[in-house]
Amino acid sequence: MIDAREKVTGKLEYGTDVVLPGMLHGKVLRSPLPHARILNIDVSKALRLLGVRTVVTGADAPAMPYTVAGQVLYDEHLLAREKVRYIGDEVAAVAATDPDVAEEAVSLIEVEYEPLPAVFDPEEAMQEGAPLVHEAHGSNIANYMNFSRGDVEAAFARADAIYEGRYVTNLQHHGYIEPHSAVAEWDSSGRLTLYIPMQAPTLARMTYASALGISPERIRVVQCHIGGAFGGKLEYKLHPLCALVALKAGRPVKMVNTRREEFTASLPRMPMVMYIKVAGLADGTIIGKSLRVVADNGAYNNYGPGIMLSALLRHDNLYRIPNLHAEGILLYTNKVATGPFRGFGNPQGIFAFESALDMLAEKLGVDPVGLRLKNASQKDDLTSHGWKLSSCGLSECIRSAAGAVNWTGKRGAHGTGRKRRGVGIACCLHVSGNRSFLPFFDGSSAYIRINQEGKAKIFTSETDLGQGSRTTFAQIAAEEIGLNVEDIAVALVDTDISPHGMGTWGDRATTLGGNAIRAAAIDARRQLNEIAAADLEANPKDIVAENGRLYVAGAPDRSITIAEAAKIFSYKQAGAILTGQGSYVPDDIVSVIDPKTKYGNISVAYPYAVQAVEVEVDTQTGEIEILNLAAAHDLGRVINPSAARGQVEGAVAQGIGYGLTEEMKVENGKVRNASFKRYDVLRAPDMPKMTIEFVESNDPNGPFGAKGLAEPALNPTATAIANAVHDAIGVRLHELPLTPERVLVALRKKTEV
Repeated sequence: MIDAREKVTGKLEYGTDVVLPGMLHGKVLRSPLPHARILNIDVSKALRLLGVRTVVTGADAPAMPYTVAGQVLYDEHLLAREKVRYIGDEVAAVAATDPDVAEEAVSLIEVEYEPLPAVFDPEEAMQEGAPLVHEAHGSNIANYMNFSRGDVEAAFARADAIYEGRYVTNLQHHGYIEPHSAVAEWDSSGRLTLYIPMQAPTLARMTYASALGISPERIRVVQCHIGGAFGGKLEYKLHPLCALVALKAGRPVKMVNTRREEFTASLPRMPMVMYIKVAGLADGTIIGKSLRVVADNGAYNNYGPGIMLSALLRHDNLYRIPNLHAEGILLYTNKVATGPFRGFGNPQGIFAFESALDMLAEKLGVDPVGLRLKNASQKDDLTSHGWKLSSCGLSECIRSAAGAVNWTGKRGAHGTGRKRRGVGIACCLHVSGNRSFLPFFDGSSAYIRINQEGKAKIFTSETDLGQGSRTTFAQIAAEEIGLNVEDIAVALVDTDISPHGMGTWGDRATTLGGNAIRAAAIDARRQLNEIAAADLEANPKDIVAENGRLYVAGAPDRSITIAEAAKIFSYKQAGAILTGQGSYVPDDIVSVIDPKTKYGNISVAYPYAVQAVEVEVDTQTGEIEILNLAAAHDLGRVINPSAARGQVEGAVAQGIGYGLTEEMKVENGKVRNASFKRYDVLRAPDMPKMTIEFVESNDPNGPFGAKGLAEPALNPTATAIANAVHDAIGVRLHELPLTPERVLVALRKKTEV
């Protein structure tokens, strides 16, 4: 990893390390009530405190609501105006000379509230007479979707077996180590610079311009190193709020969330209630499926529609299912707003679907692995939703994962006594880029500069979140240019310097960003070849690049270094630096998915993951122990094996937490476990024995055949555990996480039947 030394020595600077001359420190006053009208805000005591520079309230913020880039539901203000909608809603903010002074000033702000009835359950929020979170919208329904393929009712009518079930998923926090932070500075011309740990700086400019009521051209975003993201470091209100405070203070301002604020006012994974029905024939053919999702948006919209859409349809493309129906209802509640989290709705949908498939297999009397293999999508398929599978290693992944846990030897062999063992499996696919909800271009651009010392620097809009994409980008460029990886640097994103681009989300960095960087490297190599050919009196097509040298094929002694070639270029161009430019725009994907039918090819490539687990369940305590976990992943082509393995290990850790321990406990709108001490994140000693296998399907659209990996590595984990628990003790758990209490309740109900 090209930044490994800085990380392990503590020299890498993150957002919280940014310090500017004359910088003030900001703090936010948050609502203590889940739903209330704001009758009065008195900031006089806070302003009299020594060291306080300014206090801002909703009256100081733009009156128009805003939304995140590309979304259509404008429902949020930088600071609450007429009312607050969840415990943690931003009411006011201060800037002071010291963080402690700022915190004391916040405590001196007096707010008079009129409490209002609140709603916390999304299904209750649909009911007539439920308190309205946003009166202007007329109901608590933030978004509604309904679409079909084929004739699902006819499929159910001719099925040999049907399974129906209700599944519930949990509110999960990202668990990143670095909290949200921002440093904002306005220059004398009225232009804003934001120093933020952010996944998508270009999207940030769009969103924050809307929130601040200015044009995007007046905003510069400088990406800081990110101490963990997992989808949680996309657009976030603290960033433009910091800018608003800095504007009124007339000084640079830094704002950093406390850990409690992270749990009470960030954007955790969206909980869902899912009603699923699947139908099959006696030979194991899946012929129909319907899914109804009731999704908990929380108090504000964010990326809610896109997340719900992912839960509704993404997993369908795993199998050849001709008849499908999906209905999604996105509800406002008086809880913290939810947002993107690794998997983007996929883990929720997978939990319902892959659990239901096991139950359908049981009703049909077929093996769950055999059912999946019989129906698995294959290379060159056009799925029922219009997805074009240019590569597909799903079947190979199923066989690999099942074999690694000795599926045929252990399936159904539960043992005796209080501790029972079982095996389970679950599959998923994901995207490498996503045109399902953002009405912008999909693709990437990059340029590479090679200086007179033969060192290269890559500029791209795809951010490194800590997953090692800068190393992967350097490897791709090194392969094409003929340099060593050590001679290539990758710049952090700066919107004043970097190409305009979409940033890192949807597993797009390696595939889309990598293709653009490869194109830029090829352009740089072409220029180097021309210079070397002229100097060596050879044909440019005969130039070979290797280890920083350019030589004539078959005559390695006839050579110059890349540094010498770059110097020749610079001298001929009056000091200009040799620059290769490249872009990648995927062919044959929709500009944006059809808003009604949701039909169309949304990604250039689709990665797959299959995970199988062996568990031991204590029937007296309800405790679940994972004895063995096998993860088989079709990532197209492995570019960096060490980084790829690390991504799977980290994702599996999050997936196990999602399945067994992690849940933000919300009571009457308040998060009761708002700290790492009380929120049960798994640690390294908690990890099971793990077997990781990579299936290389060599996707024709990916750079050197590569496609995404990081997000699908989390998606099937919790469901594979749930399926293994069912095999072990014969009961189906329908709600995440699979806590000992829920295991015992299920066992008790089984004995009572």
